[in-house]
Amino acid sequence: MAPEPSWLNVRLPNERAVFARMRGTQDRIADAITTFAGTMQFVYIHAAWFTVWIAVNEGLFGDSAIWDPFPFGLLTMIVSLEAIFLSTFVMVSQNRQAIRENVRADLDFETNVRSEVWSAHIGQALGVDAKQVEQAVQVFLAQNRAKMNGTEQSPQKTP
Repeated sequence: MAPEPSWLNVRLPNERAVFARMRGTQDRIADAITTFAGTMQFVYIHAAWFTVWIAVNEGLFGDSAIWDPFPFGLLTMIVSLEAIFLSTFVMVSQNRQAIRENVRADLDFETNVRSEVWSAHIGQALGVDAKQVEQAVQVFLAQNRAKMNGTEQSPQKTP
């Protein structure tokens, strides 16, 4: 069996692998908390917790069971602290997502540059006029931008 050509050994880094190497224990914890806080299970647990808390402290199980009477100051403080921490975890996750998008953009750029260089070399080897191809690309891009902006003009009919 013939050995693989050296150009087959060129590998671009995988975005997930790059990001996984950047991720520490604190990041994993923040992501786990944010992921759980964004589920319906989280909502159900809190709805049950608030219902039980309020029911007990309204005297449903007797006056001796009340530990946080209306207006539920302790519950209010706990919920406020939880909101502060959850919003912080969400911001941490958003910052990490921004970093991930930057990594993805960098890898996309690298891929695009590689593709452009390979295309130029292939075109040169085939004798393709690079200026003519670039002009066609510019026309194509301008047409697509016009379509996206809604400024495309319909072709004129000739009599």
